[in-house]
Amino acid sequence: MRNLITDVAGLKVGHATDLDLASGVTAILFDEPAVASVDVRGGGPGTRETDLLAPDETVGAIHAVTLSGGSAFGLDAAAGVMAALAEQGIGYPVGTALVPIVPGAVLFDLINGGNKDWGRFAPYRDLGYAAANAAGLDMPLGTVGAGTGATTVNLKGGLGSASMVAASGHTVGALVAVNACGATNLPDAPHFWAAPFEQYGEFGGLGLPSPLPVLPERPPLKGLPPGANTTIALVATDAVLTKAQCKRLAVMAHDGYAHAIWPVHTPLDGDTIFAAATGRRPLVDPVFDLALIGDAVVRTLARACARAVHEATALPQPGTLPAWRDLWG
Repeated sequence: MRNLITDVAGLKVGHATDLDLASGVTAILFDEPAVASVDVRGGGPGTRETDLLAPDETVGAIHAVTLSGGSAFGLDAAAGVMAALAEQGIGYPVGTALVPIVPGAVLFDLINGGNKDWGRFAPYRDLGYAAANAAGLDMPLGTVGAGTGATTVNLKGGLGSASMVAASGHTVGALVAVNACGATNLPDAPHFWAAPFEQYGEFGGLGLPSPLPVLPERPPLKGLPPGANTTIALVATDAVLTKAQCKRLAVMAHDGYAHAIWPVHTPLDGDTIFAAATGRRPLVDPVFDLALIGDAVVRTLARACARAVHEATALPQPGTLPAWRDLWG
């Protein structure tokens, strides 16, 4: 296994990264239409095509998911992914027309030092198109794609991924862009909140400090305008799930944020998680298997959040936040 979301059979991932812009796009493409849903917990989300993911809505499956920087401008990235899919004849049939279904979410990275003087049209449609056409099974992590301009309260954020096999036998994976208002590491220490879930020393193998520190009364929060944050993710499994079961998976997955980021789901974040099922392996028990898959998704997403920060490198712009490796190597 690659320890990436692409270990889930039936999907691939592409990035488009612009270091001068200090932003980028990540596109997740499904080999076949995937059943999906979404759960939004942050107070300042930026999303596209999320209403149709409700269990009672007509469209039953999606073709891709887009994660992007650029705040509301980044919602254009999904149009670029749609264009790439349309060129391949992929879409939801409506009479003789095909409409690619591409939900998406964005994070705020507009004041991170990058060159945002893009003129009349923001570049995110083109970045989305490039990300879709770059999709494959292997991918870099850190300061790439949607994680390019991401930050946390004290360190450079980034793009992270992880995977594992659930106790039910199903494969699960997570892909996340961490641009949190809070922190992924303990105060003034290199240890990650997600340390109890770490596998293979994937984010340094430091564990937790002993004794655990007493936490300050005031949590770490970015001194930025409200809404200048947001952690966005896709969790996926090869299980055969309904939209309602995907919704439950997305709800459970937010515990992965809670295990990895402090604080989280604040009014200053737009924390959003998509959950998708590629339908390769049936459930034996629809209740207990889903519980086991959900547990694995929580663990995997927590690990992916820590990997996002651990793998990030600092932006070339002066005055930007240091990377984890710049401080603790």
